[in-house]
Amino acid sequence: MAARVQSSTDTDAVSRIIEQWHRQRPDLDPSPIEVLGRLHRSFLLYQSQTSKPVAAAGLSLAGFDVLAALRRAGEPYRLTAGELAATSLVSSAGVTLRLDRLEGDGLIVRERDGQDRRVVHCRLTPAGLHLIDTLFAEHLENERSMLAGLKPKERVQLAALLQKLERSLKSATTPGE
Repeated sequence: MAARVQSSTDTDAVSRIIEQWHRQRPDLDPSPIEVLGRLHRSFLLYQSQTSKPVAAAGLSLAGFDVLAALRRAGEPYRLTAGELAATSLVSSAGVTLRLDRLEGDGLIVRERDGQDRRVVHCRLTPAGLHLIDTLFAEHLENERSMLAGLKPKERVQLAALLQKLERSLKSATTPGE
């Protein structure tokens, strides 16, 4: 059985869940919950804290992601819907819905390609560029605040471990597949 990470004086919700499983099913090792349960709870807190300034600007996190992808593309800040789906966290169908909303809000425009009229590019408007530049600066400051409890060396270690975890998750198969 895996060694306990938390002491009894340093309990949190995940530690209590682990203790409950130890009592109820001592035959099982619930130690994966110590990592993945905390990762999940951390993600929910992260998502809640990052969505507030984005929502205050009238955007969803998906809309923010689309604007950020266009901004990262560099001048002229334009991509096709397919390119946006490939470089963001939004599906192709989701991109179309986001683009409709962003275009309606005057943050992007759609332009036909000069060489191939079937291709449509989405480009940031000056208002969209200003908004994403402002929001992204706030977003980074917000993330710095969230990481304030970690030393720079710990951030580097955690980033490396999370990268390793992501690779592990990608290579894992679900039982029964």
